[in-house]
Amino acid sequence: MKTVKILVSGRVHGVFFRVYTREYAQKLSDLTGYVKNRRDGRVEIFAEGPEESLLKLARWAKEEGSPASQITGTEEIWGNTISKREYQDFKITF
Repeated sequence: MKTVKILVSGRVHGVFFRVYTREYAQKLSDLTGYVKNRRDGRVEIFAEGPEESLLKLARWAKEEGSPASQITGTEEIWGNTISKREYQDFKITF
């Protein structure tokens, strides 16, 4: 298992981006972590799980997002391999 933090820029506040992110992560079923709005206008996604699922989430955040969002960029910060998860599920935080 690995971790990734994804910072998403663009029109991502007020367009249900966090809700769609949680739903997509839960659909993958093997990810845990969180999604939250940042004060700088970006959305932060932190996920832990198998690398294949993390890559799918990163691609979704970069290319799709919520239907009303307009993504202008993403930044991915990959963590090292982990042996134990920090989170029990994938949730929206504030």
